[in-house]
Amino acid sequence: MKPILPDYSDSGVLIVGDVMLDRYWYGPTGRISPEAPVPVVKVENNEERPGGAANVAMNIAALGGHTHLVGLTGIDEPARVLTEKLSALKVNCDFVSLPDYPTITKLRVMSRGQQLIRLDFEDKFSDIDEAAVLSRMDLSLDKVKAVILSDYAKGALEHSKAMIAKAREAGVPVFIDPKGLILSVIAARHCLLQT
Repeated sequence: MKPILPDYSDSGVLIVGDVMLDRYWYGPTGRISPEAPVPVVKVENNEERPGGAANVAMNIAALGGHTHLVGLTGIDEPARVLTEKLSALKVNCDFVSLPDYPTITKLRVMSRGQQLIRLDFEDKFSDIDEAAVLSRMDLSLDKVKAVILSDYAKGALEHSKAMIAKAREAGVPVFIDPKGLILSVIAARHCLLQT
C-alpha cells in the first residue's frame, strides 16, 4: 500500500542555517595496522550527501516543495559538490561564500555497517557580515510560505534575531530546528521543531 502524501508543489520554504557536506567511505576491514592498534579499512566506495540545513532542504524538496537555501560555505571543492547535489534536487542555493573558512565537511569511515571514525573539517563561523545573509533572505521571502532556521551551532545563525525579525516583517512564519544556543532568542509564539 502506497502512502498518500500532501501536495507540497505550491509550498515555498526558505531554509537558513548551517549547511554541510556528509562524506562516507565504505570498505572491509581485515587486519590491524602495524603502526597503531586500529583497523585497516580498504576503501571500496564512497558517498556524498547534503548534511545539516542542506539535508533539511533536500528532504523538503523530496516532498515536492519549492526550496530555497541560504547558508555559509567556503570557496572550495566541498561547496561545489554541495551546490551540484542540491541543484540536481531542485534546491535553490544562495550561499555566502567565505574565503577564510572551509565548507563544513564530515567524513565517516564505515565498515561492516559500523562507523569506525568521523573526521570533521570545520572552523566555526564568527563575525559574519549580517547584511550578506539578510540580503539573501530578502531575495526569497516573497516566494515562500515558511522560514526554517536550522541550527547546528556552527555560526550561520549568529544573527538569528535579525533573521526572525526580517521574516516576521514579511509576514512569513518562522520554524526553528534547534541544535545549538538559538533557543535563547526564541519568543514564546514561535514554533519549535524538535529533532
